[in-house]
Amino acid sequence: MKHARFSLDIASLHAAYREGTLTPRDLVDVVLERIAAQPDRNEWIHRLSREELLGYADSLEGHSPDTLPLYGVPFAIKDNIDLMGAPTTAACPAFEYRPAKSAFVVDCLIAAGAIPIGKTNLDQFATGLVSTRSPYGACQNAFDSRYISGGSSAGSAVTVATGVASFSLGTDTAGSGRVPAAFNNLVGVKPTRGLLSASGVVPACRTLDTISIFALTVTDAKKVLQVAAQFDAADAYARPAPACVHAFDTQAFRFGVPRPEQLEFFGNTEAQRLFAEAVAHLEELGGTAVEIDFAPFLQAARLLYEGPWVTERYLAAQPLIDEAPEALMDVTRTIIAGGAKPMATDAFAAQYRLMDYKRAAEAAWEQVDVIVTPTAGTIYTIEAVNADPIRLNSNLGYYTNFMNLLDLAALAVPAGFQQDGLPFGVTLIAPDFGDEALLPLGDRLQHATVQTMGATSHCLPDAAEGLSTPASRIRVAVCGAHLEGLPLNHQLTERGGRLVKRTLTRPAYRLYALAGGPPYRPGLVREPEGRSVEVEVWELPAEHFGSFVDGIPSPLGIGRVELIDGEQVAGFLCEPYALAGAEDITGHGGWRAYLAHRPG
Repeated sequence: MKHARFSLDIASLHAAYREGTLTPRDLVDVVLERIAAQPDRNEWIHRLSREELLGYADSLEGHSPDTLPLYGVPFAIKDNIDLMGAPTTAACPAFEYRPAKSAFVVDCLIAAGAIPIGKTNLDQFATGLVSTRSPYGACQNAFDSRYISGGSSAGSAVTVATGVASFSLGTDTAGSGRVPAAFNNLVGVKPTRGLLSASGVVPACRTLDTISIFALTVTDAKKVLQVAAQFDAADAYARPAPACVHAFDTQAFRFGVPRPEQLEFFGNTEAQRLFAEAVAHLEELGGTAVEIDFAPFLQAARLLYEGPWVTERYLAAQPLIDEAPEALMDVTRTIIAGGAKPMATDAFAAQYRLMDYKRAAEAAWEQVDVIVTPTAGTIYTIEAVNADPIRLNSNLGYYTNFMNLLDLAALAVPAGFQQDGLPFGVTLIAPDFGDEALLPLGDRLQHATVQTMGATSHCLPDAAEGLSTPASRIRVAVCGAHLEGLPLNHQLTERGGRLVKRTLTRPAYRLYALAGGPPYRPGLVREPEGRSVEVEVWELPAEHFGSFVDGIPSPLGIGRVELIDGEQVAGFLCEPYALAGAEDITGHGGWRAYLAHRPG
């Protein structure tokens, strides 16, 4: 067909639709032709028929890319996520059922114009990072069939990497949405727990599971995430994103890397080289590398399978294990059956330890904006994994198992190729709900390290405007009437400002209550004998920063304020002449505390 060679990235697809050189019905035939022409990598469990696919295509009549953000975009679904009418197996034929409705996220994507192609292979019951634990066959790497594709969301990654789907859905409890991305030159979004609904997902560990997204580019991943991240009140574990989320300047940022002795590549010197190069690229992009203590993250990671959380896997599969244990593969049954042993005392003891590790890990965020690690320290052949399935699988979780336990957001990004042609990837990590903050940096890093998408020969499109444009937002520290909830805060929110964090200045400032008002205002002055003062850091779109500054009356002005963590941001400072008759209120620690004690 004349369309057989074009790229399935969303921008290319939508350009063809707008030009009239492609229709959704054409797209269906292109996808089916590509599937038929490729070697079978055991990536599919169930595919929709041409008639079913054309039904989805025809439902888009009267719409266009201008009315539906995912108009005519083909996607694949991991087979532990429901698609109405299609079988869900979780890679266990005895478990199969046909759902009467689709998963909440799948419905969101279809409503936005996406076309589901089928259900993909996985490590049985999403238990594994290796892609070999399936009765439907080991899912082979998109670059070299001798190697694993990564699991458990194996088929979902391979369908995107081989150019038969624009994006796909996986799940990620222990790394299943990131390891396959790294092994197949893809972007993998591991959202904050609860940001994407888990309604219609076969649980692995219900308290930790999240749907994940595989895409060819960060731009595509962002489009899918924005459609999928709708709050689902029917999911008890769903969480709406708060107004104040983690954000940072992707042109001048600090990124954490584990100490050298805490990095592990399992003898793979190529992976070690590529990680060092990724760190160098981040420095070239404006980052400052900061060594962090990775021990609390590693300690938390060990709890996932060595602690009582494996009991959640047992609960999800218990009826089948009790009634027909032979229906599970030996390695899957061995792992999940271990979940029957922990007692309630074990669960509480592990929770106490986890909270200790989480508090220790939080210290890293006082030093850095983002953390970067290898997504996986190495890659293995299918033969090697079959010979040593437990230990090698555990090795692949070294940099991933802690993520949901510590409630973090992650973005897996391609970061080059080994000399043997196999891909390597790194993961960018942020605190919970920092998902979108990672995207611009991930986009810049992907463009700095690779030129092609997935295992296709298609060149990576130019960096997307709005993701990688420099200085798109400016941070400003406020200490008085512009604080959240106070009289002048609207001057920030009306300009699209968002609260980034509440923090302190370094101990080098004094705070004064200035004469006059209302509104009553403080003056922040840098003095050698100063103290730390409470401030809020807000982000403003760069195009609105000038009008905000123009509205600041004398004696206040914008200068550089140094925060307690060493970061320097724009902030309100007061000219010294205005301190005549002003009250020194530094002892209160901040403007809110002063207002609470102010007479009247």
